[in-house]
Amino acid sequence: MQKIVQDIADELVASGAERGLQVAVYRRGELLADVVAGVADAATGRPFTSSTPVYATSTGKGVTAAVVHVLAERKVFSYDTPIAELWPEFGARGKERATVRHALSHQAGVPGVPEATTPEDLCDWDLMCAAVADAEPWWEPGTRCGYHPQTFGYLLGEVVRRATGKRISQVLEEEVAGPLGVSGELFFAVPEAELGRLARIEEVAPPVTPPPSLRNGIPFFRVVGGYTAAPMAAMPDAGFSNRRDVLTAEIPAGGTMTARAVARVYDALLTDELVPPARLRELSAPAVRGLDEVTGVEAAWGLGYAIGLTPGLAAPTVFGMPGSGGTVAFADTRTGLAVGILKNRIGDFATVDRIGSAVLSAAL
Repeated sequence: MQKIVQDIADELVASGAERGLQVAVYRRGELLADVVAGVADAATGRPFTSSTPVYATSTGKGVTAAVVHVLAERKVFSYDTPIAELWPEFGARGKERATVRHALSHQAGVPGVPEATTPEDLCDWDLMCAAVADAEPWWEPGTRCGYHPQTFGYLLGEVVRRATGKRISQVLEEEVAGPLGVSGELFFAVPEAELGRLARIEEVAPPVTPPPSLRNGIPFFRVVGGYTAAPMAAMPDAGFSNRRDVLTAEIPAGGTMTARAVARVYDALLTDELVPPARLRELSAPAVRGLDEVTGVEAAWGLGYAIGLTPGLAAPTVFGMPGSGGTVAFADTRTGLAVGILKNRIGDFATVDRIGSAVLSAAL
């Protein structure tokens, strides 16, 4: 497994398709592949290592979900606990029946943030939670699904905070990262002293966003009641992903991690370290299927995880989360593999598909 993945990673970097790449594969606690190639920072030539953390946008949602599952297993709350029971302000405007299950499976009905949201706003926890609590749902919670790009993190992060009295970064360290031995490689809010270790995110080309005249015709960019899933001033491009304030803030719709740390989390889900088999079966099975109201495509959502991820990782036994920069972390219940694929050049999912499919094929 190690040689197969290393050869692909080296080729991708040598061809210029990737600047730096990090891949880890676990099965039943054994690290089968721990691969790096290229550089973490093109300006300095600093090499990518296995311990180089990478900001990975929505791939972090799978880590957020893992924290929630651990707390649910400890009966801090249940999946069917109404969010407003823990966070009374959230019950405004017809959201009183929305549950933790709805938040995990993108059915809560609040996928948008205020249209004028900036990166500075996203770093202000209380501001964003107040905006989410005051939002009018786009649909009755539990009746439809629609990807919650940013609000997923605030919804579940505030549930964790209200239920435990601790920020989700602290709970992540105490309940997941510490026990699994990946402290220092798995963060929501990166400590200032650790910023120099991070990979520098870059782009192949400037990001393209649709002009205002076209946005309401594209489900992901439309504005409903002054809220949008994609605020133009806070898109997760390289500039956003390298900001000190973003990296050090609690924004648990994304995360900063190494491939081996996030793969270790998925391996622990598979192997009864974080949750028992019955809960694994529930979280990795489709909770909802249908047209996603935000992406505009058919989707299958488990509890915090997409079921089938990309064209190369479409098997129904695969659950995890891709990130908009072309990263992914996932587990496959058929092969027992847990995989993290991280990189520092924003792009499509060609690298994820190539490496992910090669890993799964090698395991058969």
